[in-house]
Amino acid sequence: MKIYDSVQKTKLAFNPLQEGKVSLYVCGPTVYDDAHLGHAKSALVFDLLTRVLRANDYDVTYARNITDIDDKIIKKAIEQNKSIEEITDFYTASFHKEMEAIGVNKPDIEPKATQNIEAMIEMIQKLIDNNHAYVTSEGDVYFDTASDSEYLTLSKRIQDEEDKQERVESSGLKRNSADFAMWKSVKDDTITYPSPFGPGRPGWHLECSAMIEKHLAQEGTSAAVDIHGGGADLLFPHHENEAAQTRCSSNHKLANYWMHNGFVNIDGEKMSKSLGNSFFLKDALKEYDGEVLRFYLLSTHYRSNFNFNSEDLSTAKKRLDKIYRLKKRLFGLADNTESSKFQVEILAALSDDMNVSTALALIEEMISNANETLDTPGKHKLLKKETISNLKYIETILGFGVKNPFEYFQFGMDEDTKEKLTSLIAKRDEAKKEKNFELSDTLRDEILSFGVNLMDTPQGSFWEKV
Repeated sequence: MKIYDSVQKTKLAFNPLQEGKVSLYVCGPTVYDDAHLGHAKSALVFDLLTRVLRANDYDVTYARNITDIDDKIIKKAIEQNKSIEEITDFYTASFHKEMEAIGVNKPDIEPKATQNIEAMIEMIQKLIDNNHAYVTSEGDVYFDTASDSEYLTLSKRIQDEEDKQERVESSGLKRNSADFAMWKSVKDDTITYPSPFGPGRPGWHLECSAMIEKHLAQEGTSAAVDIHGGGADLLFPHHENEAAQTRCSSNHKLANYWMHNGFVNIDGEKMSKSLGNSFFLKDALKEYDGEVLRFYLLSTHYRSNFNFNSEDLSTAKKRLDKIYRLKKRLFGLADNTESSKFQVEILAALSDDMNVSTALALIEEMISNANETLDTPGKHKLLKKETISNLKYIETILGFGVKNPFEYFQFGMDEDTKEKLTSLIAKRDEAKKEKNFELSDTLRDEILSFGVNLMDTPQGSFWEKV
């Protein structure tokens, strides 16, 4: 495998810390609002990465955190007169549901910030003891950026005096303007945790460093994890600060490889809540099948900025439709797991820093060749078996084509109508069994009146939305 490292800005051969094993950590959501397309893009990219790693026979441990304590969460809880848990539980459940809808597999580990406060306090204390952090007279704890000679080597950034790294107003008690909070003293009655530095809450950057160290780091390795990932917007300050904390509190660096996915733009504009174009995933799922969104958001290279627009989304749907139409032609035939040249080529493309463009071109070629052969008299049994195997491989490694091909084409029909159609088809099947062809024809016409196509197959009767 080859991976583009965001820090060295070059494609590198992938060599894990431990032979045959891979540890991957990706920054997850802060659960105070619905997931947007940026969250979806990042989750999909690293879902694909885990699939490719596993296809290369690596034993992968994938962790994605949940930030469930944050000033924004507290603000929303106060505004809605709800508890912190009500807010975080609701948006965590929504996030999980929407990730499932776009085919994102659950991570192996999903640590929550509130469940790892002790690990965070332990890391802060180490940094204070090592003279890399200091406690202010108000009880805040800051990382001393001047104490770290390697600070900013991750982002290659030149520090601007005006840079503000915190999610709260900058304090005049900081030694340097670049110093960032690891523990924020809290004097009000919102929510606090006890600590040797006084009651307060952890800083955002600290959470990931501490959770990585607790859940993934191994003794005697040169880095806490093999790969650390997230959106490009996290490189500075979040990942820069994470790396500094880990480096200065332990005897290893944070990650061997850094991977960042590009931004999502909406019709050419950078997605931003302040611009009013932060497209929520739940809204997109009302208009399009989750797998269509998956196909579309993965259709360009993960490092490229992604321009989301309805025209390209429709084009992506047509490309995914081709997979399902081929799958429909082979519906009901036994699964086949034999490997093929196509599968070797797909894995080679995706192992090259997830070259999805080449992978999709290979899929288009495979579909075209399969359909051409199936259209020829005297269809080849060997070709059918190989095609079924190829479609199964696409499902596994890319997450495309996982649905029943008939049900896929039913998207957009409301549940009540689906139930009516299911009932009508069952009645029609019964009429056909009883050789009541007049009733069968009447029921068929009623089914077609819903704006669907009806297909009779050896496995039963199915419908799809026109």
